[in-house]
Amino acid sequence: MRIFLAGGTGFIGEHVCKALRHEGHGIRLLTHRKRAGGDAGVEQVEGDVTLPETFAGMVKGCDVTINLVGIIREFAGRGITFERLHVEATRNVIAAAKAAGVTRHLQMSALGTRADAPSGYHRSKFEAEEEVRGSGLDWTIFRPSIVFGPKDDFVNKLAGYIRSYPAIPVIGDGNYRLQPISAADVARCFTMALGMPETVGRTFELCGPDRLPYNELLDTIGRVLGKRHVAKIPNPLPIMKAIVPLLQGFSFFPVTMDQILMLTEENICDERWRETFTFEPERLEAGIARYLK
Repeated sequence: MRIFLAGGTGFIGEHVCKALRHEGHGIRLLTHRKRAGGDAGVEQVEGDVTLPETFAGMVKGCDVTINLVGIIREFAGRGITFERLHVEATRNVIAAAKAAGVTRHLQMSALGTRADAPSGYHRSKFEAEEEVRGSGLDWTIFRPSIVFGPKDDFVNKLAGYIRSYPAIPVIGDGNYRLQPISAADVARCFTMALGMPETVGRTFELCGPDRLPYNELLDTIGRVLGKRHVAKIPNPLPIMKAIVPLLQGFSFFPVTMDQILMLTEENICDERWRETFTFEPERLEAGIARYLK
């Protein structure tokens, strides 16, 4: 198949590209600027997913569109908003697909997405999903939990803190649970779905086999790094809610209220996705050990 891929230059996108190429698919990769070298099976095309006139014509000749575009943090002054990058970008890709006669579309969303979510991130992801569901295309939506793998932002950032500081700040009590999934397993689901008609019109929540509290996640990362104990400093939620809104507009500040809301409400699923995609997902500790060491 020939795949039009938006958002394929990021962390998860690189894994999806690799998985698609491994299965022999050709990729037309939307990028702001072409990179030298690269896989001969990946055709780079320059454009901006928020400006449909820059890329819409490039979808012609493709069999499938995949949208992985997403941001975890807004900078409204620079035009980086959830509305623009999640909702409008999705709308643009869908319109381009329909104009080009493409009927199959795969969409990256996020675990926890719902209409009444407390975070703007999840609400905007739900709006994007609604665009997909109402598109008339043969769609599949994936909602991954926190994704780990080489170049990930979450585990690598925590590992950096654990390496550098004698104690790690913890938001709240640290007992909220997470269920991370590897980027390679997410990419595998995207690739497999292309040959599985039973995935059309369905939304899959993706999470790994290890469900653990945030405090235990820190201990797991510390153990991989060779630390016997990770000291933790609890930061009460009321204090965080008072301070973070004042500082989150500055890029140097490491966290936003949206991220705090998403973290503390938990990020787990029931693993029903494994009834359709019947493979054994990677365990967290073994997976992060491959790249943190």
